[in-house]
Amino acid sequence: MWNDFIEYLTKHYSNSPLIVEVGVGNFLKVALYLKNHLKVNIVMTDIKPSHDQIILDDIRQPDLKIYKDAGLIYALRPPEELHPYLVNLSDSVGADLIIKPLSTDFINTRKKMELVNYKKAVFYKHSFK
Repeated sequence: MWNDFIEYLTKHYSNSPLIVEVGVGNFLKVALYLKNHLKVNIVMTDIKPSHDQIILDDIRQPDLKIYKDAGLIYALRPPEELHPYLVNLSDSVGADLIIKPLSTDFINTRKKMELVNYKKAVFYKHSFK
């Protein structure tokens, strides 16, 4: 499933100037793969960075300078209460947004998000364009 998600991001965002994963936590597989295989600036953020490559940022009060050139902001399994903050952030900087929730979570956003089924990867997407 993660390989399919990575394939989707690679296929659709390889020409983006910046991709940001929000709330990366300890699961670095997706962001590190993208960092190692795309010629795109990949940034990881978290409120409690677990690695020296992760930038400290609170999505509830984001530092917009981190995200200003992003073509994509994505979050893997973020808590539902953070979904509205992710939408606000993507709207503020003009980036697409992908939320990959836990299978038991609902999407908690004011914007309609498209359900994407890409091979074995299932996630929600809001295109800014």
